[in-house]
Amino acid sequence: MGLILICLAAVAWGTTGTTSMLIAQQATVSPLVIGFWRMVLALPIFWLWHSYNSRHNNSQNSQHKNTYNNHNNNLGRAQKSPWPIKAHCLPLLTMGLCMGGYQVFYFAAVPYVGVAMTAMVAICSSPLIIALLALVFLGEKLTRVLGISLVLGVTGTLLLIAQPDALAANGGQFLLGVTLALGAAFSYGGYAILAKVMVDRMDGIAIASYSFTAAALLLTPTLVLQPSFDIWLKVLPFLLYLGIITSSFAYGIYMLGIRHTPATVAGIAVLLEPLTASLLGIFVFKEPMGWSSILGALLLMGGILYAQTGNATKSS
Repeated sequence: MGLILICLAAVAWGTTGTTSMLIAQQATVSPLVIGFWRMVLALPIFWLWHSYNSRHNNSQNSQHKNTYNNHNNNLGRAQKSPWPIKAHCLPLLTMGLCMGGYQVFYFAAVPYVGVAMTAMVAICSSPLIIALLALVFLGEKLTRVLGISLVLGVTGTLLLIAQPDALAANGGQFLLGVTLALGAAFSYGGYAILAKVMVDRMDGIAIASYSFTAAALLLTPTLVLQPSFDIWLKVLPFLLYLGIITSSFAYGIYMLGIRHTPATVAGIAVLLEPLTASLLGIFVFKEPMGWSSILGALLLMGGILYAQTGNATKSS
């Protein structure tokens, strides 16, 4: 179930590029502004969700006090808290920095190397970065199953979204764009690893609420780039979709799913994002899909299924 939630989140994220293209068709809006409003418009849903979880947890705690003795209450302290303590502040702020950094790096890379190349570098390299970080900081072992899954997933994604025009980019702009996209990949990898650590200590929706709030605050300086009110109203429906569906919904279920899924497997599953983006390009924007892209999609799905099979075998 955890993997299913992460896959649904990845599919939602895969619609981000299409939504950004629809915004570009309506008006010229800075990518940084889009990233800022994506964070801000997600916050009301997150905080309502967080408030509900907090009331639910308080109700359960009251029942426990009436049912169990003090010894059991002491054991209950290991339960995840909906509220941060002092020790949680630095990880949550770091997660906010990672999320804000992802928005800045990703959207800043697009003008230099294009959407396809940015996605290829940022998304395809993130599973390898997550696997490396999980190996170092979480003590996860890079098993044979996960190693094969990583190779299948990354190879499939490269075949799926590789575009000759994007690869033909050269010069300083290309190097700068790739560097920015790698910054986005490391930012996402850092967020995923910290989320995996924090989800065992704190409610997942609470983590998303606090980290997204920190990210929105960090992106506040982009307010100087805000478009006119008329343009803002024109693109508001698309911004609401980015904030509610691709942020609050997607990251919410991602936080719920990662609790039951190894970070490396989750990193492979999110490769469904470029698959979704490619399919939308075919059916919405009538973009062609060659045999290499079809093979890439099959390899990508195979990598995810193989990783889940190995994870299920290990669990049993």
